[in-house]
Order: sequence, then C-alpha cells, then structure tokens
Amino acid sequence: MAITLPDARELSDEVLEALRLRALHGCEQGISETEMAELLGVARETVCRWWSAYADGGLAALPHARTGRPIGTGRRLADGQAQRIQELLRTHQPDDLGIHAPLWTRRAVADLIRQQCQVDLPVRTVGLYLRRWGFTPKRPRRHSRNQDPEEVRHWLEETYPAIEARAVEESATIYWADEVGVAADQQPARGYAPRGQPATEEVPDPHIRASQISAISNQGDVRFMTYTQTMNAALFLVFLERLLRSTVGKVFLIVDRLGAHQTPEVKTWVAAHGDRLEVFHLPSHAPELNPDEYLNHDLKEQVHAAGLPEDKVEERWRIQDFMRHLLHLPERVRSYFQHPSVQYAAALL
Repeated sequence: MAITLPDARELSDEVLEALRLRALHGCEQGISETEMAELLGVARETVCRWWSAYADGGLAALPHARTGRPIGTGRRLADGQAQRIQELLRTHQPDDLGIHAPLWTRRAVADLIRQQCQVDLPVRTVGLYLRRWGFTPKRPRRHSRNQDPEEVRHWLEETYPAIEARAVEESATIYWADEVGVAADQQPARGYAPRGQPATEEVPDPHIRASQISAISNQGDVRFMTYTQTMNAALFLVFLERLLRSTVGKVFLIVDRLGAHQTPEVKTWVAAHGDRLEVFHLPSHAPELNPDEYLNHDLKEQVHAAGLPEDKVEERWRIQDFMRHLLHLPERVRSYFQHPSVQYAAALL
C-alpha cells in the first residue's frame, strides 16, 4: 500500500525545522538531495536550497521563511466544483453521465470536468486532482450488466438469511464452492523495465492449463479437488462425494448456476443424500456474492509468483501446493469473507 505524505506547506514551523535538519544530516551522510526530498516529501529544489545555504554559512544561514504559493492558489477548480466532481465520481459510472468510457480514467474525469465545470484540464493535472482527493487506480471489479438487482436483493435479504437460520437449527455447515482455471502463461503481476521498453517474460505453451473446484466455510475450512478436463456433472459428483467423506454432519453447499451443477444426474444424487447435503444456487450473474471467488483471486496472484510452470503436471502441482498450505491458514480463509461484497456471509462474532 502506497503512503501519501501530507503537503509540506501544511506542516507547522517546528516540523519544517526538523525536516531541514534531517535533510542536512542525510546529505552529510552521502544521500542525494533527490533521495532526501522523496523520503521527506518535499521538493528537490527545497532540499538543494537548504543544503546550499548550509554549505555556505552553516545552520545560521538556513532560510526559515516559507516559500511556495499558498495551498489552493492557482487551482483551476473552485472548492464547490471539486466537491461536485468528487460526489459524481463516488456515486455514478461514466455511462450514467454521458461520458463514453467504461471506467473512471483520468481522461474520462477530464471529460466530466469539462461537462460539469466548463474547464479544460490536462490529463496529468486531472491525475494530481484525483490523488489529492484520495482516488487511486485499481483493478476494476467486474459486474455483469445482466444481473437482476431484485434477485440479488432477495438473496441478501431473504434467501441467505433463511439458509443461515436453518443451518443453525440443523447444526449444518455452510460451504461456498466455485471452480477456477489457471493457465500456465498467466502472470497478473507487473514488472519494471527501462522507460520506453516493455517488460518481457518467456511464457510456456498457452494451452497448458489446470483447474480446481474448492469449497470454503466462514470458519476457515477448505476442501478442494484439482482436475485437467472440463467440469461436468460426473466430475462435480466426484467432488460432492469427497466433500461428504471429509466432513461430518450436514452440509449446505452454495454454488453458482453452472450447467454442471444443475443436471438431472446431480439433482437425483443430491436428493438421495438429502440427510447429509443440500445444494443452493446463487443469483444469476453474481459471482461477487461468492466468497470462494476471492480465494480464486488469491490463488491466481500467488501460484506463479516464483515463475511460470513448464507443463500441466507442474501447473497442477502448484495449485495443490497453494491449497495444501491454505489448509493450515484458517484466518486467511476467513479473510475472504471480509470483502465488502460478501461480508453478509461472514461468521457472526
């Protein structure tokens, strides 16, 4: 997580005096003026001015008067305009306001400012405003436009609370299950490279791929099974059998509406094991409501951290290694339930 330092112009005289002394001490130790400026959160020119004055006349020669224009002067947006733009960014998507962009990028925000305030700002200046307002770039959370809000509301307010109440009454454990596929050439991390040159990595055959189905509870329990073929009813039933063998008591299993989860064969098998298992289905097009999705995100972030695999066997082994490690980290599993979209399913304290 990047730490944003306060504007030095907002600091008290006493704090500024301490920064001057630390800057000079660092320069005496051989740290460059640029590095000291970055560490202290001041302009490089300011550190240069302090060091030059100290070198010429010692501590007595240090300038104590504040320099630079007062905070807020020279800004193109008035306070009221800035507040209006921030409110729109928090409550609307670009399409809602007639901005042709899928996400709030700097260019989209520049278009919004032009639309709302009749002010043209360079993209770089828009970025400075966004950082000042506390907005940071993030990977977008996908949201299906085919999702039915009423179905989601019914799930959150009625369906799931009823499942939870029955689980307490029947001493059942609620598990959330989902499938994920990992490709051997998939590397979500970013790498550094010289300016103007791309970060490059050697990747294996893109057809090398392994998958898993996992199930987690809000108590930190994990069950999983890896596979290399396409998920179908027969494979799903194998997982259900293993799930029941590895648990005690009744299980309430929540899954999405994948076809393999809803075949006649699966329904018949589940009905025959009704004393041990019941299966419930999430609303359509609502993966963000499944805590197991956040395990999948974690898996994809970590499984290739040490490099890309050579073949399907190694890919599958890496998934299994991550999951076996996760078996001993119930607190990490519970953390998946802390995402805002799935806190409704977190364990009651």
